[in-house]
Amino acid sequence: MSDATSHEISITRMIDAPPEVVFKAWTEAEQLAKWFGPEGFTVPSVDSDPRPGGAFSLVMRGPDGSDNAMTGVYREFDPPRRLVTESTASGPDGRPALEAVMTLTLTDHDGKTELMVHERATALIPDAGPMLGGMEVGMLQSLRRLDDVLTGAVDRQIVLSRMYEAPRERVFDAFTAVEHLQQWWGPDGFTITSDEFDMRPGGVWRFTMHGPDGVDYPNVITYRDVTRPDLLTYEHTSQPEDDDPGFEVTATFDEFMGTTILTMRMVFASPGDRDFVVEKYHAAEGGKQTMERLNEFLKARHD
Repeated sequence: MSDATSHEISITRMIDAPPEVVFKAWTEAEQLAKWFGPEGFTVPSVDSDPRPGGAFSLVMRGPDGSDNAMTGVYREFDPPRRLVTESTASGPDGRPALEAVMTLTLTDHDGKTELMVHERATALIPDAGPMLGGMEVGMLQSLRRLDDVLTGAVDRQIVLSRMYEAPRERVFDAFTAVEHLQQWWGPDGFTITSDEFDMRPGGVWRFTMHGPDGVDYPNVITYRDVTRPDLLTYEHTSQPEDDDPGFEVTATFDEFMGTTILTMRMVFASPGDRDFVVEKYHAAEGGKQTMERLNEFLKARHD
């Protein structure tokens, strides 16, 4: 539900951790600092008094270095089942921009937690529209980061995120046809040759990346989930004769006011495996270059 001055969201997610652990992650300052906020944000300052009527405050720092403060009170505090907060969020200029009431409900499912978030926010200033519009995508990204922390994936993953000036159907389509992928997949200077492409759950994309130095890198992708236009998961491995570690990839396509925020999570079996591909193949920088090539591909197709 939304109008010009308010917006309401409801999100349900299953978290692979018991309710007691999830509740503490929402209310303890040390835990909040690890995950609160959308992709690319950090929490350089946080205080929390986790009790009925207790206050909390935090500062979220965006990728551009701007700070956004939030202050609030725990109106209902019933661990580990229910939490209700009232809060005020300020914009980068420090002016109060939004007031919000959030209700968090946690239900145990054999050691896992069904987490339900309901939030209604009201704008305090006329130019708070983007903050209202970003409520859902911001919460979705925060919950993914929470899951990363609670499952330990945060210590063995590479996360890349970028906004594209294109609807998510178009961004998703760039992944669905091999003739599209061959125009943008890989870091700068790379080309690819595909031997097999079957994009469906259980399907395989078998291809070779040709580096600018003449070295070939064989790859195999096995798709697990293909849900248009918001989710793509797959296992990425090298050819059987190679010893390079494989990894699981989750690509999410979030809509934000007509644009798409693409986030790619590459999760390895161990921190050592992640560090290996970062050092040997410059995976983080290569990923950024690949996402920029996707941007150029989308712009060219739109033009």
